[in-house]
Parts: sequence; C-alpha cells; structure tokens
Amino acid sequence: VGIGTLNVMAGTSRHDREMAMKAKQQLLGCSDPLERLRLQCLTRGSSGIKGLGRIFRIMDDNENRSLDFKEFLKGLNDYGLLIEKDEASALFQLFDRDSSGTIDFDEFLVTLRPPMSKARMEVVMQAFRKLDKTGDGVITVDDLQGVYNAKYHPKYQNGEWTKEQVFRTFLDSFDSPYDKDGKVTQEEFLNYYSGVSASIDSDVYFILMMRNAWKL
Repeated sequence: VGIGTLNVMAGTSRHDREMAMKAKQQLLGCSDPLERLRLQCLTRGSSGIKGLGRIFRIMDDNENRSLDFKEFLKGLNDYGLLIEKDEASALFQLFDRDSSGTIDFDEFLVTLRPPMSKARMEVVMQAFRKLDKTGDGVITVDDLQGVYNAKYHPKYQNGEWTKEQVFRTFLDSFDSPYDKDGKVTQEEFLNYYSGVSASIDSDVYFILMMRNAWKL
C-alpha cells in the first residue's frame, strides 16, 4: 500500500467536500430529527459521525457506554451540532427503548451511520483486518509497518517527515480533528467509511476504490 492510498485519500477529500455541500442542501428541507442530526454530522465530512462518537466516549466517565439525557445534550452541544432541546429529547426517547433514562451510545452511532450495503461492509471489514496486523481490533503505527508504504509519501521523499510522522498523519486522517490519539478502532474505521460510502453512489466504484487503496 503506497501512492495508490494517497491518491484515494485525495479522492476522498474531494468526495468529502461534495458530500458536505450535498448534506447542507438536504438539511434545508429536512424535518426528521435523526436524519437532521446525520446530515449535520455529514456536513463535517467522513469523520463527522466518528467525531461525535469520540465526544460521547470522552463523556462516558464510568465507561458503561451509556449516556443520560444531560450528557447526551452536552455531547451534541460540545460537538457544535445545532439542535433544539425538544428535538434532542425526541431523539433520546427514540433510543431509550426501555425508558431507563439512559441510551447505549454504540447503538445510537450505528443507527446514525449512513447505511452501507452488505458488499460495501464486507470490503471495509476486509481492509480493516488487513491493516490490523496484530488482530487486537485497533490499528496503530506498529500495525502499519510493512502494510502501508511510507516511502512513496512526498514529504518523506523530500526529508521533511520521518516514517513515523507519515504513519501518524495517515492515522490522523481517520480521526476527528478534536481528538487525535494515533489509534483507529474498528468502530471508528466503520464510522469513517460509512461517511465515505455516503458520498459515493455506485457500489461498484466504492468497492473498486477500496480494493485499489488497500490492495485487497
């Protein structure tokens, strides 16, 4: 994996811009609270939903992966999403199926993700498994050694960056700008590529792009 991946990343940023513009236009005529929230995330590009997941995880102090309404509302506001309190309340109730006063934020994010066809999901998971060399469910700089070729990166070639910097920048491209930790979990990888997927109409093109990028 080398220069092809960089080209795909460049292509992805173009799709990101197109998707953000499309999402902004769709927001104008949308009244469904869940769809409005999804579109607001997509106006931030492929990392939008993943970034919201990061905010929720930071707020989950007791690590039980659930949020009460106050935490849920604060998370949305901290991420800069424009949502009325009654709209947030309607969303919360939609996910608080057992009326416990808390919601499972993993379930919330999975529902918020733009749906991917089975074929797309399979190729994304194939790429994740290839990158996650240690098989621990998290992609790190160590995993990328030997899988992602840093030598082709122009900034490595001109001596500006070390291999480590190339790897870290690559991982950061999957991260939310608000929280870069140099690790990509399976959930984050799926959240990221569901965003990319939403910007590409054709299954054939999406699968071809993934196969070329990751030499699958």
